Amino acid sequence: MVQSSPPASMQRIARCRVPHTRVWRTLHAEGMYPYHVWRVVQHLGPGDFAESLEFCKWLNGSCELHRYILFTDESQFNRYDVNNTHNSHVWADENPHATVESNFQQHFSVNVWCAVLDDQLIGRFILEGRLTGEAYFRFLQEELP
Repeated sequence: MVQSSPPASMQRIARCRVPHTRVWRTLHAEGMYPYHVWRVVQHLGPGDFAESLEFCKWLNGSCELHRYILFTDESQFNRYDVNNTHNSHVWADENPHATVESNFQQHFSVNVWCAVLDDQLIGRFILEGRLTGEAYFRFLQEELP
């Protein structure tokens, strides 16, 4: 099971009605140890590329429609992430030396907003404070040129 699915949890392995202690002993005998996952990344599915390409082709052939669509994105950057990695691990025979940094002495958080309209890049706007729906609406109504 571990060879076919390296991130398998002990609970999932134990569902096969094998005691935890036997699972641990067997994995250790094979030189396998649970190493914590150190990064969480966005998942793209197998059909995402084809769907994105199809949308781009449709948009490109839609009589200049793209000139009137405001493509936006906003993101929050901070010094730490709140991820529960307690149960995130990969069974491997060598330590990948994964680390998780936390408890920074100084906290900061910044929200950044950008957009594309036709062939123009709009922004980089720094949105101060906590980004609520009301604050975002105010930004869109009052601060955009």
